[in-house]
Amino acid sequence: MPVAVGEEHEVDIVEMSRRGDSGIARIEGLVVFVPGTRPGQHVKIKIIRIGRNYAVAQVI
Repeated sequence: MPVAVGEEHEVDIVEMSRRGDSGIARIEGLVVFVPGTRPGQHVKIKIIRIGRNYAVAQVI
């Protein structure tokens, strides 16, 4: 897993989730859902949860 809970990263939001409520970034191929963001944004995030093949982060 390329990320851990509590880590901070700067990422580019590249697409929207299917539900439309989160932007998606990728860190070393891992999908990271970032609620409240849109494609084209460059944001600083903190990882708050890790699933089997994805992570969830919040903007900081």
